[in-house]
Amino acid sequence: MAQFTSDGFNLAFDDSGPQRTGRTVVMVHGFASNRHENWRRVGWYDALDRKAIRCVAPDLRGHGASDKPHDAAAYDRAAMAGDITALLDHLELERVDLVGYSMGARLALAAALASPTRIRNLVLGGVGARLLEPPTNDGRMAAAMEADDPASIGDPMLRSFRHFADEQREDRLALAACSRAVSVPIDAAVLARLRLPVLVVAGSRDNLAGSPDTLAAAIPGARAVTLPGCDHFAAIPHALFKAAVFDFLEGWME
Repeated sequence: MAQFTSDGFNLAFDDSGPQRTGRTVVMVHGFASNRHENWRRVGWYDALDRKAIRCVAPDLRGHGASDKPHDAAAYDRAAMAGDITALLDHLELERVDLVGYSMGARLALAAALASPTRIRNLVLGGVGARLLEPPTNDGRMAAAMEADDPASIGDPMLRSFRHFADEQREDRLALAACSRAVSVPIDAAVLARLRLPVLVVAGSRDNLAGSPDTLAAAIPGARAVTLPGCDHFAAIPHALFKAAVFDFLEGWME
């Protein structure tokens, strides 16, 4: 594990695989997860290594081995997206392929919109039509993270996130603060100006994401893949997710 500093926070990351192939994939995990659980444990590091691709994967603020402030102001979405660019600067990477999942996809999209010349290809996983809807910062996720007893959480999806956070031994107060951060609505007009290859991937049963086809239709030239039978949590390790990403990166997807 290595570390770098961004916006005053110490952030952990992994840097594995070949260092001089000319291709680097940066992987950005989702909410309540971390670089190990989202990518390494489920085979993404090994899959990239077999393709002779360098893999760089950070732990976001409030997650994994990175700093975990308990102030919602620390989780400004633009600043968190800036952490991705700061990591590229730290590693002196001019252009990369960027893969994000769920919250990580939102941040990856924000980073690509802010610095499009730094991104060769963009993969948005675990997001879809609902990304185009106004954000709902209703505090329910924060309350779920702060609850003394997970059994008291009535919503099954919120309870699943809480159990997942507990399994990862994440800092629940940091996650509550992260979930309270103000989310900026996605402007469809901004998406329409995005000029780089984009792949949108989500499970057919992922109600958090919605249809990947709808989101892809808002981005010029974007492609969409629906993973059959997958919900929000089952998509990440799915072999078809990996296959779609590699087909996309290698230019085989029509």
